[in-house]
Amino acid sequence: MTGIADYDAIVLGAGAAGLMCAATAGQRGRRVLLLDQADQVGKKILISGGGRCNFTNIHTGPERYLSANPHFAKSALARYTPADFIALVDRHGIAWHEKTLGQLFCDGSARQIVAMLLAETAKGKVDIRCGQSLSEVEHSDATFRGTFGNFRFTAPNLVIATGGPSIPRMGATGFAYDLARRFGLKVVEPRPALVPLTLGGADVLFRELSGVATPVEARAGKAAFREAALFTHRGLSGPAILQASSYWRHGEPVTIDFLPDAAPGWLVEAKRARPRATLAAALGGALPDRLAQVLTERLALPGELGAQSDRKLADAEVRLKRWTFHPNGTEGFAKAEVTAGGISTAGLSSQTMMAKSLPGLYAIGEAVDVTGWLGGYNFQWAWASGYAAGQTL
Repeated sequence: MTGIADYDAIVLGAGAAGLMCAATAGQRGRRVLLLDQADQVGKKILISGGGRCNFTNIHTGPERYLSANPHFAKSALARYTPADFIALVDRHGIAWHEKTLGQLFCDGSARQIVAMLLAETAKGKVDIRCGQSLSEVEHSDATFRGTFGNFRFTAPNLVIATGGPSIPRMGATGFAYDLARRFGLKVVEPRPALVPLTLGGADVLFRELSGVATPVEARAGKAAFREAALFTHRGLSGPAILQASSYWRHGEPVTIDFLPDAAPGWLVEAKRARPRATLAAALGGALPDRLAQVLTERLALPGELGAQSDRKLADAEVRLKRWTFHPNGTEGFAKAEVTAGGISTAGLSSQTMMAKSLPGLYAIGEAVDVTGWLGGYNFQWAWASGYAAGQTL
């Protein structure tokens, strides 16, 4: 084992937040060591957005994030905005485009974002080391000490940027929480977010619709999202469901409006206009045929519309407007895009991301109890929180 190398700051985790933090601090003249146990930096960035990286969202605002303290994200998000990151992308000549709902993607590849961040860390002379195991992280005399493989290091500042346990096949673990607890920080119970929901019991019938997708409004708790829902062989997925999943808790229902654009009384009007049509046929104009058939069976309205009373049709409208599913779980961290919960914001400064109880210790990105909506919001939190810490180190 060689001697000990001294730095101004150690950043653990070379993902989006860690790379941004290291580059920001390095360009301010700080001697920064960036460590990652994976064999390369930015592995989650590379697979994001179907390989094109949904790197931010122009509609970013603190109301689009979940946290035990909904105000915590305001400061960092206000000081490093989507426009700031877009300016960085433009400076590096990376072409991008806007998709639906303010989501921005690379025209080319997510590799361009990783290359950009590496160029920024190089500008800051950041020392990057990957592919070893981290051990013996300790703190005494206002100094953090640790070992990475056979490399020993010290610094007065340590940044936890190792993310959460979502997508374990990429090497994700709960390391950030273990380290935070060791240094006296509390952790809000982590749970899968932006994750497919599983169905059982009376809802199992809907699994037969695996592969069927349709635009809906999905609601969990007080949150509602209008995007596509997808039926799977295990339950429900698609953007609307992934969004709702972050707000869903075990034992609670998820309600779906299958016809969010339908005017009140549309089914009775359909009866007047086409009395010999079936409900499945009436639904088939707006929904996939297989879904229309299953909904008709569940509503127990066989035969022609003309044979149904107006009251029954009005009741069917209500059911279709607020169809209630009772998920029995989620597909877990393995399929979750992000983690909700994490290092409690109560112990961190919203200005600097530094621990209130231990000067020099920081936590940023997904490791913290701040979770964004689907569509680039979690990347924007990574950039903003990384920048906030990097400006302080």
